[in-house]
Amino acid sequence: MPPYPKPRSSALTARTSFGPRAMLRAAGLGPADFDKPIVGIANTWSGAMPCNMHLRELSARVAAGIRDAGGIPLEVNTVAVSDGVLAVGGASLVSREVIADSIELAASAYAFDAMVAIGACDKTNPGCVMAMARLNIPAVYLYGGSIAPGRFRGADVTIQTVAEMAGALAAGTASAEDMDELVDAACPGPGACGGMFTANTMGSAIEAMGLTVANCTSAPAVDSRRTDLAYETGTLALQILARNVRPRDVITREALHNAIGVVAAMGGSTNAVLHLLAIAHEAGVELKLEDFQDISDRTPHLGNFTPSGAYNMRDLHEIGGVPVVMRTLLDAGLLSGAATSVDGRTLAERLDGVTLPADQDIVAPVAAPRHPTGGWVVLRGDMAPDGAVLKATGTELRRHVGRARVFEDEPSAYAALMARLIEAGDTIVIRNEGPAGGPGMRETARVTAALVGFGFKDSVALVTDGRFSGISHGLAIGHVSPEAAAGGPIALVQEGDTITIDLDARRIDLDVPREELASRRSAWRPQPRTASSSVFAKYARNVASASFGAVTSTGPGGAEHG
Repeated sequence: MPPYPKPRSSALTARTSFGPRAMLRAAGLGPADFDKPIVGIANTWSGAMPCNMHLRELSARVAAGIRDAGGIPLEVNTVAVSDGVLAVGGASLVSREVIADSIELAASAYAFDAMVAIGACDKTNPGCVMAMARLNIPAVYLYGGSIAPGRFRGADVTIQTVAEMAGALAAGTASAEDMDELVDAACPGPGACGGMFTANTMGSAIEAMGLTVANCTSAPAVDSRRTDLAYETGTLALQILARNVRPRDVITREALHNAIGVVAAMGGSTNAVLHLLAIAHEAGVELKLEDFQDISDRTPHLGNFTPSGAYNMRDLHEIGGVPVVMRTLLDAGLLSGAATSVDGRTLAERLDGVTLPADQDIVAPVAAPRHPTGGWVVLRGDMAPDGAVLKATGTELRRHVGRARVFEDEPSAYAALMARLIEAGDTIVIRNEGPAGGPGMRETARVTAALVGFGFKDSVALVTDGRFSGISHGLAIGHVSPEAAAGGPIALVQEGDTITIDLDARRIDLDVPREELASRRSAWRPQPRTASSSVFAKYARNVASASFGAVTSTGPGGAEHG
């Protein structure tokens, strides 16, 4: 094995570092280990939910790869908060910043020479990559893989099925016994949610950026290929240390554009907008909402994945994984093949030999897409001067004019829906759920899912300064900026106002005279917030607008808060 550099860990392992050496000996290092580089494993294992509960086993395989390649693995852990098991609405997005902060802190304290970061559920993916970009030490990412579909009465089901049956239960078209049976069957074991929801969306985006070993995302959590990928990731960490490849060498503007294109083609979650903006910010790369729109406009929607299609991530794995999508886009001139990957190869080189299989309808060819454009619609207008985001593949509607049904938080809106107080043609407005107002941008996924269950998917719109789960589909517009807590126009909407949503014009407007809006603004006061030193209060004081990715650090990108 070659002698690897130790650019950071020598501070702990030098012969004169008596205290650290003594402590590391107690942690299991032998005398010969002090000459080897320390490769940190930043794990997001959690026993509190299925998404990340298997990451201990993957970490052990990563550690074996590191040792066999000539390094010393040191594992640290951080929090992992699941949107699927959540009592406090905004905790999940807040956790993204805590994950990034804690990995940065541990990697700095323990002087990692290189690092492997392991994530699976929604916020662990971007949180890990944000930390990698901040630290900018040689690092590679490992995705934990997704859960297998559940089986319910002869059909594949996911957590989305559970959420949508809640609406059917309230509407009287499903029974409590139906729901009990589904709950028992929907989530059969370890892994992140199986559809093209946020976890798989971000796993795909990170692979498309080149931060993983090749074809890392689609293998299921319990598949033997996943353990092979873990070992391969551990060995790659030493290779990139030898070559001094750093995350910011890989997270370039063209790599981010590749990630956006892949997610747009797959019909991924709107949360990718928040997370890719945040990753770009930490890497010091300029990225704006308009980039998402421009790339979405030129990228066809190819993926037949839930929540807007029929298949799950396991199905994509069986036809070749995310590289099949990337190869299809690359051949159409829609990706940059020159973008470099962490393994030293260009994107084009990593895709050499990959083809789009025939006789399958999981990924469509560019010549016959599911939709001519993919991804998202970025809307502006009276209601969202700084922007709002809609998953374009989640609805066939192009225009909606409806009366506002205004709710000051997500639980109030959900309660009204369950009480059958919402009618076809309405526009539900949920405010005070933005990054600062939440704090933490609570997901409104159970509202969108219940709308589907009630049969309102194509007749009721939802507008919020919060965000959506990847399971959401329908006319659901989130990330409205400025948010209500900052005095954005969404704070001024009143019950019964007319809201016009026009996807072709990319506008969302409030049909209220300017004089009336001015009067409302003069009378508006922000909702009182209890003074606190909790993590939520600290987050609310520091978080940026959703249009900046809801980051809390000034970072290399220097994005302003607001």
